[in-house]
Amino acid sequence: MVFESNCEKDTYKLGFEVGEAAEPGDVFCLDGDLGVGKTVFTAGFAKGLEIETPICSPTFTILQTYDEGRLTLYHFDVYRIEDPDEMEEIGFDEFAFGDGVCIIEWGKQIEDILPENTKYITIEKDLDKGFDYRKITIV
Repeated sequence: MVFESNCEKDTYKLGFEVGEAAEPGDVFCLDGDLGVGKTVFTAGFAKGLEIETPICSPTFTILQTYDEGRLTLYHFDVYRIEDPDEMEEIGFDEFAFGDGVCIIEWGKQIEDILPENTKYITIEKDLDKGFDYRKITIV
């Protein structure tokens, strides 16, 4: 499925809709260049899970947990992970195969250890269509 976003509000809204439909055990791999809107999408996603806490990218901590919504959200940012085996140190399998929902920014870096049912979301810019335009593909 391909969606077009013309502003942050559109990206947030799509994230909200995906979060609203999320089910226990879902894992979402979120990829795109720096500044493309991954955290905006995740903020909308969290709101769709009824999480009120502001969402920040966990770039330096790798994982932020939000457990106040209808499902626990495990928000990973694996930009700094050099080897997927590093994820074992934080107990990744417990999160990815648990009852919460995982959203993993830069997830393709750990693609080898993601569950088979992972949903892939890619956000891309197209400057020919405007500075704020994003093409969001969900597979």
